Amino acid sequence: MSTPPTLADWHARAAALQPLKQLLIDGRWQDAADGATLPCVNPASGQTWTSVAAGSGADIDRAVRAARAAFEDRRWAGQAPAARKRVLQRWAELVEAHRDELALLETLNVGKPIRDALAIDVPATARCLRWYGEAIDKLYDEIAPTAEQSLALIRREPVGVVGVVVPWNFPLIMSAWKLGPALAAGNSVVLKPAEQSPLSALKLAALALEAGLPPGVLNVVTGYGHSAGRALGLHEDVDAVGFTGSTEVGKLFLQYAGQSNLKRVWLECGGKTPHIILADCPDLDAAATAAAWGIFFNQGEMCTAGSRLLVDRRIKDQVLERIVAVGRTLAPGDPLDPATQIGAIVSKEQWQRVLDYIDIGRAQGATLALGGAATRGATGGFYIEPTVFDGVNNAMRIAQEEIFGPVLSVLAVDGAEQAVRIANDTMYGLAAAVWTRDLATAHRVSRQLRAGLVWVNCFDADDITTPFGGYRQSGNGRDKSLHAFDKYTELKTIWMRIGD
Repeated sequence: MSTPPTLADWHARAAALQPLKQLLIDGRWQDAADGATLPCVNPASGQTWTSVAAGSGADIDRAVRAARAAFEDRRWAGQAPAARKRVLQRWAELVEAHRDELALLETLNVGKPIRDALAIDVPATARCLRWYGEAIDKLYDEIAPTAEQSLALIRREPVGVVGVVVPWNFPLIMSAWKLGPALAAGNSVVLKPAEQSPLSALKLAALALEAGLPPGVLNVVTGYGHSAGRALGLHEDVDAVGFTGSTEVGKLFLQYAGQSNLKRVWLECGGKTPHIILADCPDLDAAATAAAWGIFFNQGEMCTAGSRLLVDRRIKDQVLERIVAVGRTLAPGDPLDPATQIGAIVSKEQWQRVLDYIDIGRAQGATLALGGAATRGATGGFYIEPTVFDGVNNAMRIAQEEIFGPVLSVLAVDGAEQAVRIANDTMYGLAAAVWTRDLATAHRVSRQLRAGLVWVNCFDADDITTPFGGYRQSGNGRDKSLHAFDKYTELKTIWMRIGD
C-alpha cells in the first residue's frame, strides 16, 4: 500500500502541474477569438499561478454553433441508450483514475482543503456521472389511458442545446449535477465555469472526450460572467440554461431569457439556512458539532451553509459553548496540507466581502463569541477565522443576507412556533434543519418550513437519488435524482387515431 502524499508532495505536484488552458469547442482546443486570457489566482498565496483563455461572445457563438450541429446530426442523441450509458460510465471511471489531478486543480483554484477535494468532490463527481449513465436505459416513455380508438404516446425528448453555468465553491460537483442529466437525456452542452475556477472543468471535459463523447456535444468556454456568461444567456440558439450561483446573477439570466428567445432558465441560487435546535434535542453534542461543521465546512462557501442557528433560549448557552469549542479546533491552514480542515477563501474580493459582513455584524450590535478576523496574513492568502456572532436578531443584515463565508449568526428562540416564524422570515428557501426528539414536532416543523430540503436530527445528509433545489429566491427546478431530467427534456404527446 503506497504512502499518502505529504504536504511537500502536494506542493511538488502543484509546481509540476501543466493544466489545460484553452477553450474546448467542437472537440478542439482553441485560444479565445481575440487572444484574451484570464488569470488564475491561488487563494492560498494570493498569487497568479497560471492563466486560461478568456472567452467572449464570439467564442460562445462558436461553441453554440458546434453544439447545435452536434444535436441536429444526432451524433449523440441518436445513439442507443446503452451506447450513451457506456460513455458516461467510462467517463466516471476516468474521473476516478485522475482523482489526484482533479483534486489538485480544485484546491489550487478555490482554496478548499485537498483532503475534502479527494474524499468528497472527486468521488461525488464520478458517482453522479455514473448514476445518470445508469439511468439512461431505465427511463420509459408513457402511453396515456385513452379510448381504444386512439393511441396517445407521451415521449420524453432532449430539449436541444443547453447552457450550463456553474459556481466556484464546488466546480466539479456542480458541473456533474448538470452535465449528468443533460447529456444522459441526449442534449448538447456549452459549459461556462466560474471565472475563479476554470481548470477542473477543462480537465473534466478532456476526460469526456477520452471516454468517447463525440466532438461538439460538450463544449467549454472559460471567461468572465459579464462577457461569456451574458453572451450564453442571451444567445438565440440556446434552448435552456442550468445555472447555480447567486440570486443576483440568477435574476440576470431570467432577464437574458426575456430579452432573447424565452429559453427556459433553471436556477439554484442563494440560501440562508435556518438550523433549528429545540429544547428537546436528543443529543446536544451531535447537534452542536453539526451546527459548527454546517457553517465552517468548505470555509462556509456553501449555498446550504447553516448560517442562522435558531436555538431554544433554555439551551442556547450550552449549545454555543460546544460550537465555540469545535470552532477553536478549526484554525485555517495550507489547503495542500492533508491535515488542514479549513482552507482559504476563494478570492480577495470574497475575502473582503466576508470581512465587511463581520464589521456590519459588530456595528449592528451582535456580539462576537469566536473569531472575527483575517488570519495567516504572512502567506498572502485569503484566510478568515471561524466566526460566531451571538445576540443576533433576524432584522440584522448578517441574519438576512448570504455571506458565503465561515460566519454563524446565533438567534435565541422561545419554542418551535417562533423558530419556524423566524426561519421563514427570509427571501430564501433552499434548506433548513431541525433537531427534536418528538416525532410529531419533527413532522409539523418540516412541513411548515419553506425550504426545498429539510434535515431532521442531522445536517447536510446527501445522496444523488434525492432532488436538490429551493423555494422562493433560492431558485426553481431540481438538481440530482430522476427529477433533474425534467429540466433538460421536453414532453411530446403523439396522438394517433387507430380505429373508428
